[in-house]
Amino acid sequence: MRILLFAGIALAVLALLGLVHRWLWIRLVRDTTRPRGTARRIGTTLAFALPLLSLAALTAGRAGAPFWLQQSVAWPGYMWLAVLLYLSLAMLVAEPVRAFLLRREPGTAHAATGLAAPVPATSATPATSAAPAPAPEPAPRAPATQAPAEATEPTGTPGAATRRQFVARAVGGAAALAATATAAQGTYGVLRGPRVKRVQVPLAKLPRAAHGFRIAVVSDIHLGPVLGRAHTTRIVETINRTQPDLIAVVGDLVDGSVHDLGPAAEPLRRLSARHGAYFVTGNHEYFSGAQQWIDHVRELGLTPLENARRPLPYFDLAGVNDVAGETEGHGPDFTAALGDRDPSRAAVLMAHQPIVIHDAVRHGVDLQLSGHTHGGQLWPGNLLAELANPTVAGLERYGDTQLYVSRGAGAWGPPVRVGAPSDITVVELASYQA
Repeated sequence: MRILLFAGIALAVLALLGLVHRWLWIRLVRDTTRPRGTARRIGTTLAFALPLLSLAALTAGRAGAPFWLQQSVAWPGYMWLAVLLYLSLAMLVAEPVRAFLLRREPGTAHAATGLAAPVPATSATPATSAAPAPAPEPAPRAPATQAPAEATEPTGTPGAATRRQFVARAVGGAAALAATATAAQGTYGVLRGPRVKRVQVPLAKLPRAAHGFRIAVVSDIHLGPVLGRAHTTRIVETINRTQPDLIAVVGDLVDGSVHDLGPAAEPLRRLSARHGAYFVTGNHEYFSGAQQWIDHVRELGLTPLENARRPLPYFDLAGVNDVAGETEGHGPDFTAALGDRDPSRAAVLMAHQPIVIHDAVRHGVDLQLSGHTHGGQLWPGNLLAELANPTVAGLERYGDTQLYVSRGAGAWGPPVRVGAPSDITVVELASYQA
């Protein structure tokens, strides 16, 4: 049943993508180019090639394609998805503008068809002032294969664009420029690396000695065929500059195997914090082989918390597996992580997805650290993220438990962020006794 549901959703998405590409081809290629021209052929070729590259980028990893092939299709395929989103939105906004510019104005009907307006007769012309004019010769009949008049270039101006083409080119060009600029700006934000965000979180049970304790929270790094070793290096250097007391890597570190991405993850070995660096799985670890990454991050010096707890000098740090692990029998187990702890001590929980916040509340967690949402990553994706998550980004309170959700340090799919800049958050714990 689940396979049938997935197949139905996949077919619906493919059908929608086909319709969108057909519509964009009409507006940006057919309406702006001459039939059988070079520009028409190039545009039509791209209309087929770009969606195929996007499908290849989305499926190559799952299909077990060689990593070099995944890298080859990832950049053009994923980037087209980002451009496609904003190009479609821009063209939707442009549709009423296009319709307004192409509206038929009074008195322009004859000009639009290239026919001369008839000259009205006047009663002032004497009936006997001139001889009858000779009958005009009939115009030669057009060949049967000649295109309709509205499909030809204006008479006497070979190669000139029609008014309809001019409007289509102006509107389509403006939409394409806006979409490309938006995607380019969003790509620069990802490749530049995440910015540091600082948040103070007061905890009622935190002792005075722990006031100012700093936890560097990083999530959704998403090492893969697009973001590699340079991306990891930027993140590690940014974290180390904050001089945290503890580092929390809250899932979705990778999109691929240790064999392919081990070198990209190697800079994590240089993470430095007084109380160490900790890791919990995200849903993408289970798409990539979670156990191999749990073992590998341990080799890199991080401590995996698999439904486990680590008592620290001032509070308990716990971590639970991601809910995606339930399909493999390794989902979150709050009883194992928190069941027998001292309730008088503050508890900080690392959990990839915010949706487990209600379990955290039931188990007396003081602060949950999560990621997963990317803050929506591509506006208006934040609206969809709000439907699936209790908190999309930032700090919120649920009963006696506070939830902090990071927007993440990387990007999944297109290496583009719009309206949701990447971040590494330094959570500074505060004591009410200070």
